[in-house]
Amino acid sequence: MAKSALRNLTTSLLGQSFVHPIFDYMLIGGGLSLVVVAWVLPDPSAALTFSAASLPLIILLSAGAHFAASTVRLYTKPGAFHSLPFITMALPLVTLVLLTACIGFAGKLGPHLTSLYLTWSPYHYAAQAYGLAVMYCYRSGCLLSEGNKKLLWWMSMIPFFYVFTTGPNVGLHWIDMAGWLDDRPSVNTFLKTFQFVLLAVGIVGTVYLWRNIWLHQGRPMPLISVLVLIANAVWWFILRPRNAFVWATIFHSIQYLAIVVFFHVKDQMGRPNQRHGVTYHVLWFYGACVLLGYALFSCFPQAYVLAGFGPVESVLLVGAAVNIHHFFVDGYIWRLKKTDANRTIVDTGATAPL
Repeated sequence: MAKSALRNLTTSLLGQSFVHPIFDYMLIGGGLSLVVVAWVLPDPSAALTFSAASLPLIILLSAGAHFAASTVRLYTKPGAFHSLPFITMALPLVTLVLLTACIGFAGKLGPHLTSLYLTWSPYHYAAQAYGLAVMYCYRSGCLLSEGNKKLLWWMSMIPFFYVFTTGPNVGLHWIDMAGWLDDRPSVNTFLKTFQFVLLAVGIVGTVYLWRNIWLHQGRPMPLISVLVLIANAVWWFILRPRNAFVWATIFHSIQYLAIVVFFHVKDQMGRPNQRHGVTYHVLWFYGACVLLGYALFSCFPQAYVLAGFGPVESVLLVGAAVNIHHFFVDGYIWRLKKTDANRTIVDTGATAPL
């Protein structure tokens, strides 16, 4: 009896995986990123030096593929054209027009486009952490009350609030065009204090949330949901700014690719007259993402250079625009309404194997 209860508790704490507990905890949950952070912390420059020669390839295979993955997912998801007509047909054109205007007036509009992208990035990462945490809760039979979902959202957003208030040329410092925050000791002291308050609130709040869910809803929140929040917080709170944007981007991308490939394969395997296996669909999707990522980040800027625009402006602003387009698309393709076929994947009792 005691063994059975312990087994049930262990299963509840571990949660229901999408692929396999090791895969989910290390890649989707961010466990691997914490191992790398432990390696990077003693000598931050070592990680950047190690990856300097291969960094373009690493970025392409992770971040480049990740930003392209939302577009590949959008146009391969069944029913997307019908349910998302603006996102599938009008948004690319709108993005292209606005990007061209920003490159044409790079001196005035370019910095704002870049700051918008850098401000939005940590919010996007935080929103992904929240979404994954909720998915694992529902998939594991841990139904969240509205109050607990709101608290989970606030805990997920703490790294974003941290970057928004402290990051140079982003968030508050981007909005503060008059320079009111510059060279003011009282403001700097307040912001530094606020950083520590945010960190304390995040730790205490997450512990309280986990305890509250277990006590009042009869089932613990799976530990992988907590791990997702911890990993995202570590990327921004612990690493130095330069390392944060490099490694957060890489591991966020791995996290995203792992989960989006799973959903894509489930869709494709559910099609009638399916002739290919799981491996084929995984390789096809990831290959398409890498190729599109190369086209977006390497070839697309060259088109602007050939048109007479500056190479630096073209590369930087195309990258910012691709990111912002990804943020928009991502906000829609992961809204799993009750009528969405993918809703059954995360609902209680859904089966895990591909």
